Amino acid sequence: MRIHFYGYLDATELFCFSMPPKKGKSSKGGKLNKAQKAKKQQEEEERRLQEEEEARLQAEKEEKEKLEREKKEKEQERLELKDQARREDELNELRHLLEEIHTAVTTLKTDAVETAKWERYMRCDGIPDPAVQQDLNTYISLWRDDPEVNITLVLKQCHLTLQLMEELEDLLRDVTDPQECYKYQEGLINLQELYHSKLLLTTEEILKRASMNIDTETGNMQTVFKDVNVTLCLWANLKKNPRFRVLNFGEAGLGFELPKQLAVSHIAVRLLHTRYDHLSLLARMAHKIIHTPSLRSLAGGEEVPADIDLPEQGETKRTGEVKEDIETQQQRVDEEVQSIQGSDGKKSAASLQSRRNSAQSAEGRVSQIQTQMEALSGKTPSKTLPDTPKRMPHHTGSEGDLTCPTVQLTKMDRSECAQVVDLMQHTPLGGVFYCDVFHLPPQAHQVNGWEIRQLLDEGLQVFPYPMEKSNLDDNKALTCPPVGVSVTLPDSVAFLETPQVACWDAGVKQWRMDSITDLSYEEEEAKISFKMDSFQPFVLMQETYANLPFLSWELRPLGQDAALFTVNGALIDLSITIQGNQCMLQLEQERGLSHLIGKWMSGPILQRAMLKAGINIFVNEYTDKYVIPCGKDPLTEHAAYKQMALFASACAFSWSKWNAKCGPEHLVMQACEHHGPVPVPKDSWSLYMLGAQRSQKLEITETSEQFSPDYYPGSEFHSTFIHMLQDNMSTDGKARTRESNYLFVDTVQSLLCATRPLMYS
Repeated sequence: MRIHFYGYLDATELFCFSMPPKKGKSSKGGKLNKAQKAKKQQEEEERRLQEEEEARLQAEKEEKEKLEREKKEKEQERLELKDQARREDELNELRHLLEEIHTAVTTLKTDAVETAKWERYMRCDGIPDPAVQQDLNTYISLWRDDPEVNITLVLKQCHLTLQLMEELEDLLRDVTDPQECYKYQEGLINLQELYHSKLLLTTEEILKRASMNIDTETGNMQTVFKDVNVTLCLWANLKKNPRFRVLNFGEAGLGFELPKQLAVSHIAVRLLHTRYDHLSLLARMAHKIIHTPSLRSLAGGEEVPADIDLPEQGETKRTGEVKEDIETQQQRVDEEVQSIQGSDGKKSAASLQSRRNSAQSAEGRVSQIQTQMEALSGKTPSKTLPDTPKRMPHHTGSEGDLTCPTVQLTKMDRSECAQVVDLMQHTPLGGVFYCDVFHLPPQAHQVNGWEIRQLLDEGLQVFPYPMEKSNLDDNKALTCPPVGVSVTLPDSVAFLETPQVACWDAGVKQWRMDSITDLSYEEEEAKISFKMDSFQPFVLMQETYANLPFLSWELRPLGQDAALFTVNGALIDLSITIQGNQCMLQLEQERGLSHLIGKWMSGPILQRAMLKAGINIFVNEYTDKYVIPCGKDPLTEHAAYKQMALFASACAFSWSKWNAKCGPEHLVMQACEHHGPVPVPKDSWSLYMLGAQRSQKLEITETSEQFSPDYYPGSEFHSTFIHMLQDNMSTDGKARTRESNYLFVDTVQSLLCATRPLMYS
């Protein structure tokens, strides 16, 4: 029905408009007509039928999934029963393979040790056997009484002494008997004291004749002596020109900027760079920072007991004697350590006396005795390390916070402790730089063919700086600006990030960073500059675990008894080629490390060389204090490394992102059979999950959206990883694994145990 309206726009025009009827309603009272009702009923029926069809399909789907699930559960149960039936045989076979390799390696190493002992006994090179204390004492006495002060001959003798000290350090690293440990420590300290005293006597002899070696341009003496282990730079201020304050020893890569007070003083400056680091060793010995062997020695792969039993509580007399002996020994060590320093890093008398008084407090003595008892027993103290912020995964290596040392021998307040270097968190690299300023000795005068020189009984004397209070200025302290230092980084070290500088505090026998200011680093020139408040030894440091955790890793065969281990670290990438029991490091390095890169050496020697060069991919019992690991079961993890090593000649292994998602009780990695030196094709990898009870091939891939523990259709379960791998290996591949040399297997296993890629990537 349409409604019409009429009206006038004005007096002459008539308008009209109409409204259409509303939809959905009949013309009478708005009700639906028959056609509309029929259409509505049809739509409702179609919707009902669609819902019923969807419900039917859903029910069919659920039934199908249920049947598939039940079928899979039955198949899994069948596979588990099959795995259980052969479990004992597979475990026995694996155990037999590992025992054969362990026996062969142990026999070889035992024979090598005996051969080395015999060769050491038969060697006649002037270096005594450090294990024989009488021979060592004789060597020390003879060298101490030797009046030779010629720099060339003294450096040659120092080189022999360094070899002897390295042998002592090797003995100390492996010793388990507390008495033997102390004997080796005492020998090391005596040798270090004598070594530095000889260098000091040689320095004095050169400075006595400084006026005979004057540089014509400056009027002063400046000279450099250098060998493979030591660089000795000497400067004598004969002219006392206040405008001459910058010292540059170009061939040594060292420079100094002297304060004005020293530029006009009768002094001599000595810069001694030793490519070894005895001070950090002293710090570790004095504070008993020791590495407790865990599972396998990272250096050689041999199994070492972690603890030594302490005496029973009933042996009170013996325990008391041990405690008293420890106090006596430590007092003697402290005195010898102080004597080693000589002029190196001396503090003011008041500062040293204050620290001595603190060290002699009752609380400090009790803590000292307890700490040393734990250390001498081979046990790690209950509070090994302070709570330190851990490095988050994929961290790029920013500077970490400085914390207190592992164990403190002397008691320090919080402000001091905040700047003491933790030698677990930071590693000194490139040796030690000793910076000393002395009173210039009286110079010789030539008179009628005679050489006249005043003789002093006290020898070379340290020139105090910062200077003490002046009596000429109302007892006000003199203004003593800091000393400027510039160092070209040694070629033997790779710094992965900006080096940090620490100075030696002889009072507490620790490295500290609070006296270093105005530090700047020129990366292109590999040069670092800074200022320090006094003349003292300093060292360049790097965060120990800067390259952890790994971003990825891969171990692939290059042939029979040959493999390539590649690590993509947080800061640098590197690879280690393994051939038999020899290893070779490959690293893209722009400068230096020619002594290390591309050189074949044994696994333990390569590891020590890499650590000394600042390339650390190795872990120890303290690593998880600074790096967050994946948190895997160590037994399962190390069992995986042993089996990977067995098949390293025929199978490739690689990192998987799912290893961090599968839980602590399982490991996930990529693996496949691979022959030849070419890279592994991407489509060749398969995922495997390892657990304490069984190993299985996974259905998911590395590109799947989420993790699933479902096994690969058609695969089986096995109690060991190697039997799981054998299911998909060729006859040639299986033959390669059976022909693997035990030295190659042991080398690969040691490398994997030292880096622990399944835990720290």
